Amino acid sequence: MDFGNVLSRAWRIIWDNKVLWIFGILAGCGSTSGSSGNFQSSFRTDAPPQMQRFFNGFANLPDWQIALIVGAVILVILVLVVIAIFLGTIGRIGLIRGTYQADQQELRPVFGELFSGSMPYFWRVFGLNLLVGLAYILFIVVLLVPLFIVLTVITFGIALLCLIPLLCLLVPISWLVNVIVEQANIAIVVENVGILEGLQRGWEVFRNNFGSMIMMALILYLGVNLIVGFIIGLPLALVAAPLVVEVVRTGDITFGSGFYLSAICFVVYLPVLLVLGGALRAYIESSWTLTYLRLTGRMAPGAPMGLDPVEPEPVEPEPVEPEPIEA
Repeated sequence: MDFGNVLSRAWRIIWDNKVLWIFGILAGCGSTSGSSGNFQSSFRTDAPPQMQRFFNGFANLPDWQIALIVGAVILVILVLVVIAIFLGTIGRIGLIRGTYQADQQELRPVFGELFSGSMPYFWRVFGLNLLVGLAYILFIVVLLVPLFIVLTVITFGIALLCLIPLLCLLVPISWLVNVIVEQANIAIVVENVGILEGLQRGWEVFRNNFGSMIMMALILYLGVNLIVGFIIGLPLALVAAPLVVEVVRTGDITFGSGFYLSAICFVVYLPVLLVLGGALRAYIESSWTLTYLRLTGRMAPGAPMGLDPVEPEPVEPEPVEPEPIEA
């Protein structure tokens, strides 16, 4: 497979059809994860008086009111999670369908058509990724964690020394699983098959083209996602600089000028971050879709290995002189 032509074709598709950037933003909704930390020191005497009064008043509420507020917050979080999963799944399906349509040159991808046309595939793509996610959880909770507990007790802690190499081994394994799942998602959308058939199809494409899949995974995961993602996120270091300077100066997170300046810079850069992140996600998904189409022979007629179809120039027939008639 000609990787250069596939990658260049993916770039042309997302550049000529920037509606795919929107679906890239949507696809990112289902793949973001956050972490929590302890910021209790931020709400001490350094907090604004209005915020101090708010938290003091919240602590003095009756238990039933606190429980009601906490329940409402949990409900809102659950609703946001459901919306994020829905938009993330629709975004992924829209990118696959949009790339397929643009590559086949059937029609120019339109947001409304891509969004509504992605709905018939929603439950299959969602179910596939849900099954894979549950398999990850079962593998870690049911097999990996108990195994390490038993080995740690038996070997008096020596088994913990094997934890780091095993975790390093799990990283490439997870990449390989993600590649198979990626191909399965594309199979469901492009070939309109079910979950199990799509998973089987994804495994067949991966197994029969192992070398090409590994090379494309290295290009997209390490060469594109890691490097370009780092460049896109680099300005966030400048955004956080005022806050970091203030923390170093005061020794604590305070609601001073540094905090507000960083917050304003973050709000200003957020739209740029979303657009660039959506374009990056669209490019990666388009590259995987084109890879699947090329490896399964579903390319546009006359467009081998990511090249645009070339229409032959019309040839005008040469005039034919009539033969002389002998008397």
